[in-house]
Amino acid sequence: MDKFETFTGIAAPLVITNIDTDMIIPKQYLKTIKRTGLGKGLFSELRFREDGTENPDFVLNKAAWRKASILVAGDNFGCGSSREHAPWALKDFGFKVIVSTSFADIFYNNCFQNGLLPAKVSAEDLAKLQEDAERGANATLTVDLVKQEILGPDGGVVKFEIDPYRKQCLLEGLDDIGITLVKAPKIDQFEASNKTSHPWV
Repeated sequence: MDKFETFTGIAAPLVITNIDTDMIIPKQYLKTIKRTGLGKGLFSELRFREDGTENPDFVLNKAAWRKASILVAGDNFGCGSSREHAPWALKDFGFKVIVSTSFADIFYNNCFQNGLLPAKVSAEDLAKLQEDAERGANATLTVDLVKQEILGPDGGVVKFEIDPYRKQCLLEGLDDIGITLVKAPKIDQFEASNKTSHPWV
């Protein structure tokens, strides 16, 4: 994964509570195990009408937010099933940061495995960021992972919570497999030593 330190982008407001993983990426898109190509299905039941045309009322179909890369979402984002396709779809669409007051545990952990930053903020701060996001391409947010801060277009600063271990993984660009590979020399050393001391194993 790419290392995450700071990121600046357009924020899209989608302050709906309890956005579940089926809303993020509906079940008909779950036939693939590839992490790419799922962006087309992101929020498809909100983005598109039954005839396949765009819903002009949905935020990501409006000119000001078509290039959004930060999502300001409502409480309990990512609830529902444990499908990892949800963060895959968000990332493939172009999102790097999801801001909410709370996340479902499995979705939260899946984000870190896929290079997405789920930033937890207070309800008061979420309202401030929503106001910033309403300005679309006329304003951008800057997310500083090291300082755990989100900088608004007018100089306002919002602090966000993140698990220290997960924070370090994002800073170093490591998922669970990457963390294991960092320790590969020690693993090899142990196996060589174990083969000598326990040749019957």
